[in-house]
Amino acid sequence: MSGWDDKPQIIGYKQQRPTVAKGSALNSAQRSGLVVSSESKGAGQTKGPADHQRIAKLDRDDAPKPPEKIGQDVGKAVATARMAIKNAEGKSMTQKELATAVNAQPSAITDLEAGRAVPDQQLLSKLERKLNVKLRGAKNTIGGPLHPPKKK
Repeated sequence: MSGWDDKPQIIGYKQQRPTVAKGSALNSAQRSGLVVSSESKGAGQTKGPADHQRIAKLDRDDAPKPPEKIGQDVGKAVATARMAIKNAEGKSMTQKELATAVNAQPSAITDLEAGRAVPDQQLLSKLERKLNVKLRGAKNTIGGPLHPPKKK
């Protein structure tokens, strides 16, 4: 085939597109032999779950993880060290007194002792110095003295 039988392309001429017909108009157009398309223009996804469901599942999987909490061993170490410190009347130190001593909120001390607090290195260092107890580092050293006696 040399291309003599092909329809010539005319520049600037829009090719006629088939019209979309529905119902009885479609049937009559097909009987008369006209070029008719029965598909709808711009139809999206018709079968299966919607795309937003897949994206929502991905969002749930990629959600940022909540920050790590202080361990229960740190909370117990703070509570026991706080109780060991006695005031002039012989009573143990309260959470409010400890919070005032380290310039923190009383709720921060409560959350720390309950194991609900997010690690705050600045607060932990202040508590270590005030209570003279190690609160950071290896798990087996937490609760021990901050400055153990030197080995000879």
